[in-house]
Amino acid sequence: MLTQMETDKKITGEEAVTYIKDGMILGLGSGSTVNWMLEKLAERIKNEGLQVKGIPTSKKTERLAKKLGISLIDFTEVERIDLAIDGADEVDPNLNLLKGGGGSLVREKIVDVLADKLIITVDGSKMVPHLGDFPLPIEVVPYGWNITAKRIAVFGCEPVIRKQDEEVFISDNGNYILDCKFEKILDPKKLHQHLKAIVGVVETGLFVGVTDKVISCRSGSMEVLERNIQELDEEE
Repeated sequence: MLTQMETDKKITGEEAVTYIKDGMILGLGSGSTVNWMLEKLAERIKNEGLQVKGIPTSKKTERLAKKLGISLIDFTEVERIDLAIDGADEVDPNLNLLKGGGGSLVREKIVDVLADKLIITVDGSKMVPHLGDFPLPIEVVPYGWNITAKRIAVFGCEPVIRKQDEEVFISDNGNYILDCKFEKILDPKKLHQHLKAIVGVVETGLFVGVTDKVISCRSGSMEVLERNIQELDEEE
């Protein structure tokens, strides 16, 4: 039997599939809500004959998609992505995201930014007044990572190198990830720009101004939020 949180994730993941149309090139994100989306997508492919092709953002997503019979392609075969569906660790009121808890932030950002439209699916606990309660993942080059960490710390956090089974976690790109606890991230765009300027930083888990729609669910009650077009115009 599913917990309420897992039920909420299932609801959002399955709702996201309703936006998928025949012939689409899809960006397939990573995480538990995306897993539910993939299950429902495979069901539509089987029952409706839906024709789609997906670009996975992680090796885990790739394995699950293949297992479910979802056709996959890579960037050598496409120039654009119609729709990306992804999860997030935090979503603020402006639909900015903090991502990377699963370690796939670089590939997720490449896919999400390229997509014509990005839909984020989360359970209600991920909707927050500001980003930063969840440690910000920052992917860094292994060479000199400790020096990079010291430069990151100047911006008010304590970088901790991510480990898995007592070994340093290696991303799908062969890099390290520093989990950085900030008290509050009130200007994610500015912080991202400062961090990306540090030599050795590959990418940050701050996704600013890329989300078109967020589907969230708390205790079975679903909410769909869309990005304010005026805000988008102002940023551009």
